[in-house]
Amino acid sequence: MKLLRMGAPGAEKPGILDANGTPRDLSGVVADISGEALTPEGLAKIAAVDPASLPELPAGRIGPCVGAVGKFLCIGLNYADHAAESGMAVPEEPVMFAKATSAICGPDDDVKIPRGSEKTDWEVELGIVIGKGGVYIDEADAMDHVAGYCVINDVSERAFQIERGGQWVKGKSADTFGPIGPWLVTKDEVADPQNLCMWLEVDGHRYQDGSTTTMVFGVQHLVHYVSQFMSLQPGDIISTGTPPGVGMGQSPQVYLKGGEVLKLGIEGLGTQTQNVVRA
Repeated sequence: MKLLRMGAPGAEKPGILDANGTPRDLSGVVADISGEALTPEGLAKIAAVDPASLPELPAGRIGPCVGAVGKFLCIGLNYADHAAESGMAVPEEPVMFAKATSAICGPDDDVKIPRGSEKTDWEVELGIVIGKGGVYIDEADAMDHVAGYCVINDVSERAFQIERGGQWVKGKSADTFGPIGPWLVTKDEVADPQNLCMWLEVDGHRYQDGSTTTMVFGVQHLVHYVSQFMSLQPGDIISTGTPPGVGMGQSPQVYLKGGEVLKLGIEGLGTQTQNVVRA
């Protein structure tokens, strides 16, 4: 299934794509694409409905594909070639950090460069959406806890992140720094999350052209690993890292100034398009 949310910010309606790619209204089935709707039982309830029997959603804005996200967790330096371009060693364990949930926005919403920004950058990433909650999850059981996947742009301000002291969260959490969607694609439609092409373009120039095959720590291990430090709940998101081609890795470095158009996507999970503006 491809699940989505459509409507104005804060007033999105839950939806599902039918066989023709038409968004259908799930409001009569679930309150939102969040929480209990993402559990195995909730997804089974949605799957039992014929999308063609549902009313069409009106054309308009596509919102974040998951509502009421509890935790927005990220994994850093999870592609060996990206670690190299960043001048950092491949970590022995996953590097974890968080983005504020207030950074979440729709896949085609404007990305706003924060005040004082010098080095706003891009990162196409595979997002894991948790369906079944748990803590201390065995690696062998980790995939049972995955509802599905989505495209994420882990927008980052490198000066805030690296040069201003403290934790990475400062450079990761500005408003609009977390576009997610367009869809939550349930795991049954993704044959192998470790073999997905992914790409990102700025004004038509392709900077990132990679694959999840080069992830250091795969989806299964990451769900297990994160759960050793905190419980995971339905609707939590884990963003799994980016392949090479970020602005910081260019020679000379390239950063967003405002006026650019970002386009990015992952095989089978849809695409995003964002206009870059100054806050």
